[in-house]
Amino acid sequence: MTTARSVSPMLLRLAEERATGALLRDHGTLYLAGGRVVHAESPAAPGVDVLLTAGGRLAPTAWQEAVDRAGARREVARHLVDSGRVRGGELELCHVGAVFDAAFFALAPGSGPTRFRYGAAHWFGTVRPVSAAAVERETLRRRELLDDVWPYGSVDTAPVVAREPAPGQAVPHRQREVLALADGTKSPAAIAWALGRPAFHTLLEIRRLAAAGLVDTPREALPPPGAAGAVPAWVAAVSDDPDIALLRRLRDALEATL
Repeated sequence: MTTARSVSPMLLRLAEERATGALLRDHGTLYLAGGRVVHAESPAAPGVDVLLTAGGRLAPTAWQEAVDRAGARREVARHLVDSGRVRGGELELCHVGAVFDAAFFALAPGSGPTRFRYGAAHWFGTVRPVSAAAVERETLRRRELLDDVWPYGSVDTAPVVAREPAPGQAVPHRQREVLALADGTKSPAAIAWALGRPAFHTLLEIRRLAAAGLVDTPREALPPPGAAGAVPAWVAAVSDDPDIALLRRLRDALEATL
């Protein structure tokens, strides 16, 4: 079942064993029941509580009431639905998105040793279990998507600094909301928490902004001479139109290789 590209051989092995417990890593934790992922959390990713309350869908007091009433029974999710606070389908979509979001960071390369605590369960309760294979596939897909948009990962953790758009350069509403918080003090994770959005989607928007020349990007370490990726592949395919945004992207890409 495991492959050469597996992000976590232990996760797949636990799935094969139909294990129940918590898979702990430095950047987050995945909770399994019968070998399927039922919850995930990471300090880098806003949880279900933030996703529901930051946008006004659920009052913070309503969330706290659900935790107080049903947390000890590990039935917070069921209480939210049974009490009419959140519709079942809405909670399912929100929770599955939060699971994939947290798992992406928990399973990041170099996130430390992996441990498993058999029998551990999360107080939120089960909404919709996700297969370990699906978590692996989605994690790999997201890594590839980020690299396709902008292949320099240092922008993911550095404080984000906005640039003025070039004359006539359109900026979508979702990106304008990110840029409004890009004051040089907030990292992408902090912006995600402030907006109440999944952290991965915020990273993706920031990489798109970097590719568009709309945020300052930190310099990358010098790659070894002749190393793959030393010259960004997209540089050879850019348009000849000398607009400001294009020149910014070209400058950033070249700075990253010097």
